Amino acid sequence: MKKFLALLITLCILLTGCGGGGLGGEKLNVKSDEVQFAQPVSGDTVAEFETDKGTVKVLLFPQYAPKAVHSFTVLANGGYYNGITFHRVIEDMLVQSGSFDGSATGGKSAWELEFDDEFSDRLHHYNGALSMANHGEDTNGSQFFFVTSPIGGISDETQQQMTDAGWRTEVIDAYRQAGGLPSLDWRYTVFGQIYEGLDVVYGISRVKTDENDVPEKDVVIQSVKVYTVE
Repeated sequence: MKKFLALLITLCILLTGCGGGGLGGEKLNVKSDEVQFAQPVSGDTVAEFETDKGTVKVLLFPQYAPKAVHSFTVLANGGYYNGITFHRVIEDMLVQSGSFDGSATGGKSAWELEFDDEFSDRLHHYNGALSMANHGEDTNGSQFFFVTSPIGGISDETQQQMTDAGWRTEVIDAYRQAGGLPSLDWRYTVFGQIYEGLDVVYGISRVKTDENDVPEKDVVIQSVKVYTVE
């Protein structure tokens, strides 16, 4: 565990300086058996985001993050996210939304209480991951973010550190291909993965922001619906 925590600190330092390299593309072409890169099939749960920048479709993982998916589903299908903005945008890192008042602290879960983190070695912060935002351990509410780190942006040095710390080979290889933010693993609950519309999320990540990472012009989620694939 100490070795793993040390790796997280190292990765945080490495990733802080990874911006500015530009985006290597906006479509993941990952050859992996990891569950996040599967296409939805009959019986799967998906979320469809309509934004003023385009449509984003996400495969959800209730089998690994049941509380996060349940809360998100109840809020989404109840219209909670309709008209909400992306209130935090950091290029080459993430775009965040889910606050009813557009602040970093607004929002509540479907239970109107914060709920526990749900970590799984099957879900990671690859590019296009959908993850719960929080302000500390077990403080999940309604806010979420999409990962928008440069595709293929994990350095050889970082991959070696992950190997030395005992990360699964399949996960390291997926990070190598997809890029992402491994420093966020085991700190935030991943509960979905974009399978269509990654370019839309990258477009949001490029909008002009102020000194507080707030878009100068609102980027709005018009609606979110969650449904089961037939």
